[in-house]
Amino acid sequence: MSPLKTAPAALQVDDEQLRAQYIQEVLGLLYPGSGAGSVEYLVIPNARKPRLLVPADDRRLAAAAVRRYAEPQSRLAKLKRDAVVAALRTGMSGLLLRDRLRLRPSADTIDTYLRDALGEQLRLSVHIGPARANRKPVLQLLAADGRTLAFAKLGTSALTRTLVRAEGHALTAVGTAPLTALRVPEVLHAGRWGEHEVLVQSALPVWQPRVPLTAPRLAAAMREVAVCCGTSHGTLDGSGYWTRLRARLEAVAGNPEGAVLRAAAERIAATAGGTDLTFGSWHGDWSPWNMASLADTILVWDWERFTPGVPTGFDALHHALQVGISRAPSAGQAVNDLIGAAPELLLPFGVVHRQAVEVTALLYLIDLATRYVTDRQAEAGARLGVLGSWLLPVLVARVEAL
Repeated sequence: MSPLKTAPAALQVDDEQLRAQYIQEVLGLLYPGSGAGSVEYLVIPNARKPRLLVPADDRRLAAAAVRRYAEPQSRLAKLKRDAVVAALRTGMSGLLLRDRLRLRPSADTIDTYLRDALGEQLRLSVHIGPARANRKPVLQLLAADGRTLAFAKLGTSALTRTLVRAEGHALTAVGTAPLTALRVPEVLHAGRWGEHEVLVQSALPVWQPRVPLTAPRLAAAMREVAVCCGTSHGTLDGSGYWTRLRARLEAVAGNPEGAVLRAAAERIAATAGGTDLTFGSWHGDWSPWNMASLADTILVWDWERFTPGVPTGFDALHHALQVGISRAPSAGQAVNDLIGAAPELLLPFGVVHRQAVEVTALLYLIDLATRYVTDRQAEAGARLGVLGSWLLPVLVARVEAL
C-alpha cells in the first residue's frame, strides 16, 4: 500500500482560473442559442474572482441576491459581503462592480422553465463554486421584491444528474422523519429541462441571526439523522455496508489510489471484520458551510450524499475533519487529529469499544476517499482531490497499526 504523494502538474490549476472558465460554461447551459431578448448579470466581486452572478438591471434585487445567498464564514468575508451590498444599494456599484455579462438567449431558457414549473414570476442569481467533479449550477430564485423564493440545482453531467436525483429522494425521505433538532429544505419541484436534471428546494432562512453551536446540540441533530431511516446492528464483515463498500472499491481498483484503498479495506476486514457496529444514515457532507445554527433549530442543506446503512457517527467524523482541514497546519495533520479525537466524537452515538471506534474512523476515511476517486475529483482540479498528498499516507499507517 504505497500512496501517491504529489499531484500531476496538469492538475495543479488555479481555482480562480477554473471559476472564470466555468462562468462561460454555465451560462451557455442556462441560456442556450441566440435570440432577440437580453439578460445581463453583474459578476461579484469581479470576472477574475467570480463568486456570484446577480441581475444587473435592478439594484435592489442584486443587493438582496448578495445579502441572502449565504452567510460568510469569517468576519472579513462578512465585511466584504456587506460592502458589496452597500455598493449595490447606493448605486456605487457602477464604479466598484464593473464586470458584466450580457446574453441574448433563445426563448428556451432556465428562467422560462422555472417560471412555468413554479407558477411564479422570478429572477435568478447564479453561484459560481470551486472546481469539483460534482460542481453544478446552483440558482437562487428571487421575487421582484427581493425575497428568496427557492434554490434550484441542475444536474448537467452523468455524476451531477445522479446527485441531483439523489438529493430529491433524500429530502423526501428525511423530510418525513420526526425531526426536532434540525430543519431541511422541502422539495418544491423535481423534473428535467432538456437533458438536465432539475431540483427546486424551499429556501431555508440562512439570513436569520446565528447563535453559537454547542457540541451536544450538533450531536443531537446528527443522531436524529442517523436513526431517521432506522438502524441495524451486526459485524462489519456480515453487513450490507461492507458488501457495498467492497463493490465500490472494486470499481476503482484500476486506479493507483483506488488500489491502495481496497488493500486498506481488506486489511481492516481481515483484522477486525468481527467488530460489532451499529448502522444508520448519514447526511454525507455535513460541514460548517452546509448548515446554520439558529436559536430554535439547525438548518442543514446539500443532502445529495445522504446514505442509509453506514456505521453511525460518520457525520460527526466528517464535520470534524472539515473543520480540522481549515485550521490544521496541513490536511494530513487534520486526518491524524481526527483519528485522535474519534473516541470523543463517536461517544454520543454509543460507539465506545476501542476497536469499534478505530474501525469506524478508518472506514469513514476509506468511504470518503473512495468517493473522491470514483468522482475523479483530482481530474476536476479539486483542492483535496489528490489523496496521496494528504489522506492516504495517514490512512495506510493507521490501518497497518490496527
